[in-house]
Amino acid sequence: MPETAKHADADFIRDTDPEALRVFYDIQRLRSGEQKLADAFDLSQGLFEMAKQGVRMRYPEADEREVFLRAVATRLPRELMIRAYGWDALLHG
Repeated sequence: MPETAKHADADFIRDTDPEALRVFYDIQRLRSGEQKLADAFDLSQGLFEMAKQGVRMRYPEADEREVFLRAVATRLPRELMIRAYGWDALLHG
């Protein structure tokens, strides 16, 4: 079994039964790179959906386009947001 990482992201490992962790690692070794990459995209999409939900809570009057733009603005620098989408969060309070 691999040594536990020395950072906060590995905290979930500390309270996991060693046998369960071994099974988890065994399963991960059998998965293809494509499957693991699909998981990464799924997690990224899930985080984006959470960001959009947060925007909906803070701006209940926003339409779906504004929700999308505000959520993207949490990920992109202001200058890139303006270049890519022509939208400036500072002008839309």
